[in-house]
Formats: sequence, C-alpha cells, structure tokens
Amino acid sequence: MSCQCVCVPAEHEKSLDREVHLEKGFLVWGYKKDPTDFEWSFWNEWVWRSLFCSLIGHTVVSRLCGVYLPQCRKAILTLYGMVSAWWLLGFKGVAVLMLHLSVSLVVAQLHSPALSWGCAILLLSTLHISSLQDVQRAWYDSEERYLLLLFSTAVCALRCISFSLELCWSPLLAGGPSVPSVQFRRMKELATQLSSLTSYCFYHPLFYNGPVITYKDFSQQIERPVCNVSAQWLLAKLLRVCVWWCLAEFMIHVMYMHAIQNNETYLHILSPWALGGLALAVVQFFYVKYLVLFGVVSLLAQLDGIQTPPLPRCVSIVYSFRGMWRHFDVGLYKWLIRYLYVPLGGSHHGPFQKVISTALAFGFVCFWHGFHDYLQYWALLNWLGVLVENIIAVFLTSPPLHRIIVCYLSPRMQRRGLALVSAFSTAMIILSNLVFLGGTHVGHVYWKRVFVQGWSTMAVPMLAFLYCFAQVGLEVDRKQS
Repeated sequence: MSCQCVCVPAEHEKSLDREVHLEKGFLVWGYKKDPTDFEWSFWNEWVWRSLFCSLIGHTVVSRLCGVYLPQCRKAILTLYGMVSAWWLLGFKGVAVLMLHLSVSLVVAQLHSPALSWGCAILLLSTLHISSLQDVQRAWYDSEERYLLLLFSTAVCALRCISFSLELCWSPLLAGGPSVPSVQFRRMKELATQLSSLTSYCFYHPLFYNGPVITYKDFSQQIERPVCNVSAQWLLAKLLRVCVWWCLAEFMIHVMYMHAIQNNETYLHILSPWALGGLALAVVQFFYVKYLVLFGVVSLLAQLDGIQTPPLPRCVSIVYSFRGMWRHFDVGLYKWLIRYLYVPLGGSHHGPFQKVISTALAFGFVCFWHGFHDYLQYWALLNWLGVLVENIIAVFLTSPPLHRIIVCYLSPRMQRRGLALVSAFSTAMIILSNLVFLGGTHVGHVYWKRVFVQGWSTMAVPMLAFLYCFAQVGLEVDRKQS
C-alpha cells in the first residue's frame, strides 16, 4: 500500500511544489523535502539553531559536576536550565514560567488537591486568552519563539500539577504557636520547595517537549550520581537515534504524505488502496518522529541517572485503544493514571466511576492539547474505543461465556479470535490518529473513501493485514509478560 503513496508525488511533484512550496532536499539526491509536518519542521529547526548546543552543554556540565562537584550538581543543573531557557525565551518568558510555578506552589500550601487542580486549570486557560497571546507574541521577533514559550508552559503545567499533588498528599506540617522560630522554619521549607519545583520544571533535556516524568520519580533519581557508561553503549544509542532521524528524513524526502494529506483534491482522486497506504505512512511517520524527539532527550537524561519512560511502541502492533495509550506516550499515561484516573476512583469504585474517570482523563488531555474541535472528536473516539473494549472484555470474561470459550476453543484459537476482534479496533485506532494528525475533514474523507466506499473491495484484505499486525502485538505482549 505504501508503494502507491510513493508513486503519486512523483507524478504530481510540480503541482505539490506550487501549493506547499517543497524545500530543497539534502538527504536524498534529486528529491525535494516536504516541510508540511509542522512538529517535525519546528523541532528540527530549533535543534539545529540552538537546542543541539544547549543539550550538549547540559551533558558536559552534568558530567563535570558529577566528577568535581557532586554535592552541587542538582543546583548547577537547575541554574543551567534556567539560563538556557532565558537564552531562548528571554527574561519575560522565564518570568511567566516562574509565575506559574509560584502560584502553583502557594496554592499547594493549602494541601487541597481540588484547589491545586482548579489552579492548574485556570493557569492552563491563560494559554488560550487571545489578548494575552498577542501580548506574549509581541515579546518575540518570530512566531516560532512564541510557540516555544507556549509548548514549554504547557509541559511545565503538567510538572506543576505533579509537584502540587505530591505535596498535597504528603503529611501535613504539625501545627504550633506562631513564634519566630516556627515562621523561620516555614519560610525555609517554602524556599526549599520552590527550589525543588524549579529544579524539576527547568531540567533542561525534558524542559521543552518531555517526555513527562512524575515529580516523585524525578526527585528520587536526580540525586543519584551520574551513570558511568561505556563508549560502546553510548555509541549504540546515538547510532539508533541517527538511524531513526535518517528514516524520518527519508520519508519526507520521497513520500510527501503530509503534503498529499493536506490537499483534499488528492485525497478525493486517490484510490482507496492508495489512501490506505497514505494513512499507514502518516501514522508510521508519527511513530518514528517521536522515537527521535523522545529518544534524544531520554538518552541525555539516562546519562544523568534519570530513568525516562520507555520509548513509544510501533503503532502497527498496537491492537487496542488501551494499548495505544499505555504504550505510546508512556510518561503521559502514567501521569494520567497517578494524578487523575486513580484519584477520581478509577476501576476500584464500580463501572460507572470507571467510565467517568476515563472520560475526565480524556477531557483533560484534549484541554491540555488546545481543546480544538478536531481534538474533541479525537478524544471522544478514544474514550468510546476504550469504553467498547472494556465492555467486550467484561462480556468475554463473564463466568458462563468464559467457561464455554475455555472448553471449546484451544489457546491458539482463543488468540486468533482475539486478533480478529482487535483488527477492527486497530482500524478505528488508525482513524482516530488521522483525526488527531490531520483534522476532522481528513478523518471524514478517510471514513467515506476507505470505510464506506472502499469497504466492499478492501474489507477482507485490510482486516487480514490488521489481523497480522494484531498477532505480532499479542506476541510482543506475551514475551514481555
């Protein structure tokens, strides 16, 4: 299917070039580069402009501190992170971040999770106030710098929530008379908390784009000494990241899937099979992109002794909505489970509470991403997908039906049946990802052209492909368990 997607741009390259202004290629001779994936172009530009140097500088400073000033390493890394943020975001940008940190910390002193959540929602809401956006845009000479502040503030908000809730859940300070010694101790403790929150939020490798780790994990690991790694291990890790980067660049040099997807004319003239190949290419690029974005910073964090969440699992072998959330952005999944799903009741207070907890978790993710129309549809599709999967799981594990399945179906046949059911779920996962990556209009075109008009000719072979993907995913889960 992907081969058809490669042939189309070759025939219409001049037309695409006029519409999206393909850039001059450098990785593959004779091919131009598709710049229309905003996220990849944005972070690529910032890495080569400044982040590459600042990340290398962080690693050098961390290693030197680990050898000569191990007791001051945390403070020095915090200072380095703030200076690096000031270099890119300016004094006003850092001031905005410190304002968010300070407000969150003050509210957390009340030890009320509800108030901390309310404060966090209000602070996140300020990112969507148009007048405030205009003021912040005026601080910078380019839209990209403002967007860097926006992304940094959004990720910082997750860390502030993590720190605030951990502080709320810690034992309350013992009460006592209002005497100078007690007041001094309280101010000293508040300063220590602000220092810890600043260290957590301004940790440079994870500052701009994650992955997200909880304050509990960060605070336990940042005090560890730097890891002594072999040159062979480091070289192997760097080589893997370089291969992923080259693969992503190769895809946007020869496939032009984002330029095609952004042009509804091509979406309507391509055959259903070519659209299927385009969909597969888009979601695979999304996976490879985050292997690079998370892989680079995770490597640097591991050198500091911080264990980051596992890298995303290949989307082709994710066979359920629950698995997609559990295995793609693992850090965000664990964050949602610890600070939102479980405190709201989760699966320990009956099915209704589980449904409500899941809905609120998806609602928050939608709000955090920007709460645009297409994000609302994407969140709704994911919530419905998880809900249907849970209902099917309850139905299949009910005692009467489970006994029938065990008696009449061998383990192999049970797995084949699960893979067949998962094939339908995988199709819906791909559709929801296309809504997330391309918008509701793109999702509507795919639904109409592939799932409605092309279903009579594509259903059996497409489900066969997805069945094989599900079998691979089931095997991966079996080996990991």
